[in-house]
Amino acid sequence: MKKLLFGLLTMCVVGGPVLAQTSTSASPADQVVDCGCEDKRVTDVLGVVNGVKITKQDLSPETRSRVEQLQREVVEARARELDLQIDSLLLEAEAKKRQVLPSQVLKDEVVAKVTEPTEAEAQKFYDENKARIKAEFKDAKDDILRYLRYQRQQELARKLSERLRTAAQVKVLAKPSAGDADRARVLADVNGKKITAGDIETSLLPLIFSVQEQVYALRKQDLDLKINDTLLTAEAQKRKLTTRALLEAEVTAKVPPVTEAQAQEFYSQNKERISGEFAQTKDRIIKYMQEKREQEATLAFAEQLRRASAIQINLNAPESPVFQISTDDQPSKGNADAKVTIVEFTDFQCPSCAQQHPVLERLVSEFGNRVRLVVRDFPLSQHADAPKAAEAAEAAREQGKYWEYAALLFRNQSALDVNKLKQYATDLGLDRARFDAALDSRKFAEKVERDVIDGQKLGVNGTPTFYINGKRVSDRSYEALKATIEAALKTNL
Repeated sequence: MKKLLFGLLTMCVVGGPVLAQTSTSASPADQVVDCGCEDKRVTDVLGVVNGVKITKQDLSPETRSRVEQLQREVVEARARELDLQIDSLLLEAEAKKRQVLPSQVLKDEVVAKVTEPTEAEAQKFYDENKARIKAEFKDAKDDILRYLRYQRQQELARKLSERLRTAAQVKVLAKPSAGDADRARVLADVNGKKITAGDIETSLLPLIFSVQEQVYALRKQDLDLKINDTLLTAEAQKRKLTTRALLEAEVTAKVPPVTEAQAQEFYSQNKERISGEFAQTKDRIIKYMQEKREQEATLAFAEQLRRASAIQINLNAPESPVFQISTDDQPSKGNADAKVTIVEFTDFQCPSCAQQHPVLERLVSEFGNRVRLVVRDFPLSQHADAPKAAEAAEAAREQGKYWEYAALLFRNQSALDVNKLKQYATDLGLDRARFDAALDSRKFAEKVERDVIDGQKLGVNGTPTFYINGKRVSDRSYEALKATIEAALKTNL
């Protein structure tokens, strides 16, 4: 039984499960999964092409199987969520009793007590699972050792959970169910604190939205292919040709062959990504470029057929729910009473975040007091200097220089070690003694950690991630963000 204890381990343990465990067999792809997550606007008929209906069942077996698998993840998550919330309350209570952070309890009771797996144990695991690892032991050894360590952490976390439950008053009254209409229904009581069906569904909102986005993308891609195939088949029948002959006539015959000079130019522009000299790679490059041209020409021909056809698409991108995101005691810019609030989860070592920073500055400047920008930290595990940089930015905020300091961090992403972080404080004229004391004592570590926990609960898994008035925004371009802000301003008039 997976619990929040295991989920929080990702915050205080380097690495995670690296070897996929054997999964249970998926149920048939066309089986209806009651996940309570299907977008209610999605009908069985996804599109109509010149009167020909394309339904969910017409999509490829691979797409239907993947959709069913994603929706089953929600079913399984809902079944686990009550345990997750019970363990969350128990862990928070234990941390409060010890006067530490929940992650510190995990470090003390789980991470610190793990017995490191030996090379002999890794070799035994490799021998028993060689068929599915498909790599030499020397190449897989480090991954196996991390996996065995993670398994042991899971077992220690399970025992910690059992100990906490034994010492607490936990009453489980009911199980959560898909689409529970009575959100006030009490499912469990933990030391007098009630967990309701609404608590479960609210926690699942990020996962459900993520699944809806993935399902939409899968269906949209497959639907577009089905539409193109339908049009190509109809056009071929109209001309009394096979589809292959039609494509030969309209695509292959019209695409000019790639010349050696063009291949040489491609090689020169992409040399750092190509292994080998031009003489050895020329044929492969020409083949790649030719296939790409033919794909583009095929799509162009399909688009031509689309323009001459009656096409109805009944598939809409899912709408983000409104997430409740705390903005208290966070770096902010703009009017506190603005009609639109942008919340960004950022990482000071993330190149995309650095690129996005001037875009946000421009938007806040253009919209003036109608928009407020709030920043929350989400240092990614692959960025070793990001957590300390986030703490340093908070230390600068304590002295009223957050935005200036953040700009320095984004301009110097390759130099974010502690000495450099302190040097930047000097460059901005901050009180170095006060700044250094805050950084060395990890004064703001808890705040950064709480931002990460909140981000994980919201389903944040990369940076930058934006929310505008609580709705997650996927398109981060200036134009898209501006349009979303303008739409939000009109809604709030």
